[in-house]
Amino acid sequence: MSDLDNQTLTSVTPPSPVQGVPVATGELDDLLGLMARLRADCPWDKKQSNHSLIPYAIEEAYELGEAVQSDDDEDIKGELGDVLLQVVFHCQMYAEQGRFDISDVITTLQEKLIRRHPHVFEAETLKDDAAVKARWDEIKAEEDQARAARGKPKRRLDNTKAGSALMQAQEVQKQASKLGFDWEGVSGAFDKLDEEIAELKSELTDKSKTAAQYTISKANIRDIEKELGDCMFALVNVARKLNLDAETATLTCVHKFKSRFGYIEEQLAAAGKRLEDSDINEMDALWEAAKQHERD
Repeated sequence: MSDLDNQTLTSVTPPSPVQGVPVATGELDDLLGLMARLRADCPWDKKQSNHSLIPYAIEEAYELGEAVQSDDDEDIKGELGDVLLQVVFHCQMYAEQGRFDISDVITTLQEKLIRRHPHVFEAETLKDDAAVKARWDEIKAEEDQARAARGKPKRRLDNTKAGSALMQAQEVQKQASKLGFDWEGVSGAFDKLDEEIAELKSELTDKSKTAAQYTISKANIRDIEKELGDCMFALVNVARKLNLDAETATLTCVHKFKSRFGYIEEQLAAAGKRLEDSDINEMDALWEAAKQHERD
């Protein structure tokens, strides 16, 4: 099925490509003209589709998060620009299909922000951020009812926010908890984690273990993958019960690992060596030194 199936075409006109050698002006119209030019003349940009760009949109959002954590203005500006590129790129292609353009996207966003902030733009008064959140949820529920009236009903967990697997797992658990499907404390989550880890080990022992190594064949890879997923899901549940964000915790760990591994690389370079010239014992010693360096 094509992107245009079940869509009503409009009289949307795509932006006109910029002519000659473009210059950076900081104006949205000039950016749209530049994107139109790229779609017309760049072989890579020309062959992309809305579906082919999905991985890039996700990647750019994560890179923006890393840039914000680094607190480097130049990096942040660059990554915000990359996220904006994804918006402009998608809008250009949808405009080419005659479906909508960036002004429609901006209008839809403006309408949503106005609709969801009656305490700002109308006489309605909300005393704190908790009341704002509750009212926001009420308005979203009204929007869901309107969608259902258009033939697009939602199930209770369909409100799960899009994002990484960790983010979705935590959101699903949060929503299920609101409906009473949850343990009272963290101990139940820990018990479930222990249970899932044991099942993963059992799956590996029963199907994969040969001599002193675990080997995974195509015959059992799916079963092992499912058990590993259960372990990850259970660990996210522990994070949720501890009022921690699993995504943030994991990103913090990734940042820490990259920093420590960078320290190893720098120390080896100072000694005139490359990572490829080292061994696990030397790198492990430098890893411990990196941890001490952090504490100091």
